[in-house]
Amino acid sequence: MNIAALHPQIVHFTIVLVIIGVAFRLVSLLGRPAFAGPAAATLLILAAASSVVSVRSGTAAHGPVERAPGARPAVMEHEEWGERTQTVLLILGAIELVGLALRKSPKAKIVHALSAVVGLVAVFAVYETGEHGGELVYAYAGGVGIRSGDPQDVERLLKAGYYQQALADRRAGNATGAATLFTEAARRFPSDPEVLMLAAQSLLVDQKNPRGAIDALAAVKVPTDNRFMRFQHATLQADAFEAAGQKDAAIDALQKVVEVFPNPRIQQRIDALKRGSTSP
Repeated sequence: MNIAALHPQIVHFTIVLVIIGVAFRLVSLLGRPAFAGPAAATLLILAAASSVVSVRSGTAAHGPVERAPGARPAVMEHEEWGERTQTVLLILGAIELVGLALRKSPKAKIVHALSAVVGLVAVFAVYETGEHGGELVYAYAGGVGIRSGDPQDVERLLKAGYYQQALADRRAGNATGAATLFTEAARRFPSDPEVLMLAAQSLLVDQKNPRGAIDALAAVKVPTDNRFMRFQHATLQADAFEAAGQKDAAIDALQKVVEVFPNPRIQQRIDALKRGSTSP
């Protein structure tokens, strides 16, 4: 695995070194405990070295990310803050080295106080870099699905995109758009039972087609040992059967799974159906 793929791990290592190192430096100004000063120096010098690797790994990782539509400005802003943070940490590391050289001199206290001030600036810079990095990852999907180079990661990204956009369309009242996306996802991933169940649910919810949902769910092969997926499949079947006016079939679908995996909520649904209610 190349250094670009290790960027998140390296960055978090740097963040921890900076925050703990600055905390120790602030505590060391009180004169106790005795280990606070040496610990601060060690951590902050390591943070300075780690910042160089962080920037290098980030530079190696940015190419594929910034080529994604609309992501370039966010990538550049994150990089700029990363470089600023590196500069501050290198200065901080240099100050700590001076402090080590003057550790037996009365001037060491002044150097340590300066280090504490610069350290607070470093913490702010780290925060800003992290905030922009988080925005890049979570708002622009920067690196999501492509960091490892594994094609399966890209597939997971695509599935997530189909799912989230379909839900957004549904919330906006665009049932046709939601149905189209779920249908396309099922076509793109015909062997994924979770995707197929979502497409079947869309037939019921977005297209108001319970018969189509029943047929689609009947074709889904759910792993027999997967409790959650069995519950999900049975519940969707019950919803479709109930919408089609087939309450006995809905009860039967739920009864089959509850016999294998007892579940109070599903049993409540069964009891409600038997009473002729539409909800537990």
